[in-house]
Amino acid sequence: MSVDVVLPTLHAGAVDWVAVRITVGEVITFIGAIVSIIGAVGVLRFPDFYTRLHAASVTDTGALSVMVLGMVLIAGWSLVSLKLLLLWVFVLLTGPVGSHALANAAYVAGLQPLIGKYGSGWSSKPRLSEDEAH
Repeated sequence: MSVDVVLPTLHAGAVDWVAVRITVGEVITFIGAIVSIIGAVGVLRFPDFYTRLHAASVTDTGALSVMVLGMVLIAGWSLVSLKLLLLWVFVLLTGPVGSHALANAAYVAGLQPLIGKYGSGWSSKPRLSEDEAH
């Protein structure tokens, strides 16, 4: 018993759109990874907890969104794509909520944000309004 396999052939000048889709997906996923690395550097360079938390949460949501888009392009429309999109929706909804809860817990615990211009002697004391200062 013989099985004949018929492979699709490309005519001269035809474009292999599957290869283009996968290549674009790989490039977009790589861009998302670079955004994630840049965000990690930002987390290390910022001066206090709140700015670091902001950098981490924005990077988390943004980089994941770009990487999921690239991975969906690589996977094509399949069950894997659906799972990736569900993961994206989950992180899109829970990431900001978790960051807000963490920032609120830190503030309630007494951690004050640094206030002032960068390099001008950071202060962890809240600024007084003009009415409170007099």
